[in-house]
Amino acid sequence: MLLEGTSALVTGGASGLGYSTAELLIEKGAKVVLLDLASSDGEQAARTLGDNATFAPADILDADQVNAALDAAERNGPLRSVVHCAGRGGDRLRILDKDGDPGDFDTFQDVVRINLFGTYNILRLSAARMAANEPKDGDRGSIVLTASAAAFDGQIGQTSYAASKAAVHGITLVGARDLAGRQIRVNTIAPGTFDTPMLARLRSDIREGLAANVPHPKRLGQPSDYAHMAVSVLENSYLNGHTIRLDGAIRMPPR
Repeated sequence: MLLEGTSALVTGGASGLGYSTAELLIEKGAKVVLLDLASSDGEQAARTLGDNATFAPADILDADQVNAALDAAERNGPLRSVVHCAGRGGDRLRILDKDGDPGDFDTFQDVVRINLFGTYNILRLSAARMAANEPKDGDRGSIVLTASAAAFDGQIGQTSYAASKAAVHGITLVGARDLAGRQIRVNTIAPGTFDTPMLARLRSDIREGLAANVPHPKRLGQPSDYAHMAVSVLENSYLNGHTIRLDGAIRMPPR
């Protein structure tokens, strides 16, 4: 799918993976709506990206707010591309704490609601808009979701995060098959250890240790690495129903 002159929506677009993806989409000639929380730096991000970027404040779990962001994207033309980066990290809670008490159930549900229910909300509402498009280059649209290496190699304390991201991986092939008749592609990227605002909260020695565990290249992933993959997935019309591990061949240890 050619991106020049198309309309795109990027969730979590105010920073990190989403911002870098929006930046590259604009370089490719797309007009991009950045969907992020009202409390984010979305307005500043859109100003920095220039005239082809617009900020749409929204909670990914709120259908009305997401539809308003999709309306904004369709004002730029038929929505052809969606890259869903919004989500939250895990709670790092053990199933049983050191005293043998069960982990907090509310926290588990919150992580799953945002990462799984939020993903499904973006998928279903975006697909409804794309289904009305005229086919272009064989597609009506392409949707890229975001899982994590934790979907396959969940670490101790990552029960909620690993469960939610494994579910996103599980949605991918089903979504592609479900929407194939509409000529809408669905793929997922599963990043490994990336240098994002979420990871920036860790001490420098922990970050260095994470980078050293990557077989090759021995560094943290950069948002630009994710952006290049996301744009390649959008452009490659034969790539469908696939979860791509973008992790430098790392396999996470138990801890």
